[in-house]
Amino acid sequence: MSTASLDTTAEDLASGKGSTDENFPVASALIAPRHRAVVLAFYRFARAADDVADSGLAEPASKLELLEALRASLQGETTEAPEGRDLRAALIERQLTDQHALDLLEAFRRDVTKLRYDDWDDLMDYCRYSAAPVGRFVLDVHGESRDLWPMNDALCAALQVINHLQDCGKDRREIDRIYIPLDRLHAAGVGVEALDAARASPALRAVITGLAQETLRLLDISRPFAKRIKDGRLALEVGVIQALAKDLCKGLMARDPLSQSVHHDKAKMAAIGLGAVVRTSWSRLGNKR
Repeated sequence: MSTASLDTTAEDLASGKGSTDENFPVASALIAPRHRAVVLAFYRFARAADDVADSGLAEPASKLELLEALRASLQGETTEAPEGRDLRAALIERQLTDQHALDLLEAFRRDVTKLRYDDWDDLMDYCRYSAAPVGRFVLDVHGESRDLWPMNDALCAALQVINHLQDCGKDRREIDRIYIPLDRLHAAGVGVEALDAARASPALRAVITGLAQETLRLLDISRPFAKRIKDGRLALEVGVIQALAKDLCKGLMARDPLSQSVHHDKAKMAAIGLGAVVRTSWSRLGNKR
């Protein structure tokens, strides 16, 4: 039930989640220090909008108003939302477009108003706004070619689907939002209520496994991404993210996200990340040779 008042702000709905709490690195030590401030400003803007969209403390109309306040502050119409104001200043300083942040807001508006996705194409259209802009922004920050966008978009969509599958039970339980395409559930002979169970049925497990396999195909598209990036430090971060995503897909095919955790602990993240750094460095060295 909503408990938000008319003067609720995005800060009031903050989840407390920060950049170090995400499934994948955000402006890690691999990123050059000169780029971290603007990337973190973008993250804080995205986190504020995400917290608004996912909050159980405000009605949809209030959420849309708060998202609009973020947009207005981002575009200099007001200074009401500090996350928008701060990102605007960072973008102006670096002469970067605000389009990626505006695309993200479109995804968060959908999160408020759209609770179901019909099929894979419907979900991929959502990922175009919810995930791809993050990677595109980071590429722009580093001055990378937009020819890399198709590989970026595939990787970012994969990360988004992985997050959805990891949290499918929690999303259904807490906000009644279901990203698993309805046609996949219907083809398996199950309804959305299958996500209410303490343990996934064999039919639901088959759906999740199939989506994880489809996500691996996205990762096949993004596999050459790190090699094509000019900035060596960014390439290493992308290599790490690619490796983490592949391992999580395998985890989703082996474990039940309704009854088992399908997340990396910090030790496993570090181990996978170190291996990815070595492989990516060696691969890039081979390319140069």
